[in-house]
Amino acid sequence: MPLSTETFLIIGSVVIFVAILLGKVGARFGVPALLLFLLTGMLFGVDGIGIQFSNMRGVQSIGIVALSIILFSGGMGTKLSQIRPVIGEGIALSTIGVLLTTLFTGLLIFGVTHYLFASLTFSLPIAILLAATMSSTDSASVFAILRSQRVHLKENLKPLLELESGSNDPMAYMITVALIGFVMGGETSLWGVAGSLVLQFFFGIIGGFLFGWLCVKMLNNLNIQNEVLYPIALLCFVMITYVSTWYIGGNGYLAVYIAGIYLGNSKITARKSVYGFFDGITWLVQIILFIMLGLLVNPS
Repeated sequence: MPLSTETFLIIGSVVIFVAILLGKVGARFGVPALLLFLLTGMLFGVDGIGIQFSNMRGVQSIGIVALSIILFSGGMGTKLSQIRPVIGEGIALSTIGVLLTTLFTGLLIFGVTHYLFASLTFSLPIAILLAATMSSTDSASVFAILRSQRVHLKENLKPLLELESGSNDPMAYMITVALIGFVMGGETSLWGVAGSLVLQFFFGIIGGFLFGWLCVKMLNNLNIQNEVLYPIALLCFVMITYVSTWYIGGNGYLAVYIAGIYLGNSKITARKSVYGFFDGITWLVQIILFIMLGLLVNPS
């Protein structure tokens, strides 16, 4: 039975409000807020209160919007002086690091299921494929934890982790696609995968700098009397950045992250309004995203 608009609004509002209250309580004990948002979704899900939710396509669409906003906002708060010393290490972690994580985790899954759970045995290619789907760092979690828990890390570790989490998706994506082709018996060209990976990074970086420059020019030349409209216009540019980069074969997440860094290190009009707006909307999309992921979990 489909929910009415009124029922959907009251349920959605109650779930989000409960998540905010739990996040406030968790902050006192040092529990990551996103974990509590996830648990809130599970509490209201099929094994909890009983909300039925299985719209995977809807979650994917909302996830794209949410991650674009989260990465752009994270980039805005990243200083170039912090990123510059760790660019080499960040690229190594987001490429070689993801590959090694996939291999080691795949071998672990294969060994555990092969020797400890006889009823649940995965072949080595399937085990590595499962590992590939979780080999990239979740950028939403990384940015939220590092920026909300007063974490003080030495030796440029914080910008390194943020750079890695914002740029590792192309590698994880290409490894997953290549392994799916191998498992399904299709032709998988190593050079084709490597070429696609290079193009994703290249167009992602180019798109990020280009649209970051356009965002700055747009904000500084709009001359809007109502200052609150500046961040709304910028939000539109964030979505344009992601989609445009995706259409030309680049990684949209990397592009919006770089665009955020470019804008955050430039002089812009209505800076206070822009930062306040994106701080609030970033928290909103994080709450919604992780509640939805919790609703999809079915422990039983």
